[in-house]
Amino acid sequence: MAVILGLTGGIGSGKSTVSALLADRGAVIIDADAITRELQEPGLPVFDAIVARFGSAVVGPDGRLDRQHLADLVFPRPEALADLNAIVHPAVGIEVAARLATAAVAAAVVVLDIPLLVETGRSGLDGILVVDTSTDVALDRLVTSRGLRREDAEQRMARQATREQRRAAADLVITNDGTIDELALEVERVWPAILALAAS
Repeated sequence: MAVILGLTGGIGSGKSTVSALLADRGAVIIDADAITRELQEPGLPVFDAIVARFGSAVVGPDGRLDRQHLADLVFPRPEALADLNAIVHPAVGIEVAARLATAAVAAAVVVLDIPLLVETGRSGLDGILVVDTSTDVALDRLVTSRGLRREDAEQRMARQATREQRRAAADLVITNDGTIDELALEVERVWPAILALAAS
């Protein structure tokens, strides 16, 4: 039976890189953020519902969602963010469950990459792997690598669980404050423990 591992960490922590390193070791990755983007493509029900709720201004010149404009619109307004989550989260949950059912048959380790895992709960998981990164390092990555405005990055971080909350919920922790080579060693360190979850 497959190990079902939840992977999480704060924005800018390097979860995608950890996912890639786990995939190199044979894990099947189910990325909730990637599924969200897929479901928000033009012509799909989630896209249509978002436009119906927030207006055509959230559609960019290319016909796709203008994600920055949508973020600027909803993140300062809790009720708007709740409306967006009510549109997106159920659809993503259905798709994640469908992919999990398929992957669990074919792989020894299935990794669910879920940014808000600590906030939403761990139902059905064999363990939680947290990628832990210092606030300063995460902010620097978001500003220099992703091109986010610093204040936007700080607002997004403030709405997530704290480092302490994530570490408290973790079965395994990877520290990612250094180089990619150091991160690869961290993944190598926890891989045997991930495999051992199947027997626990």
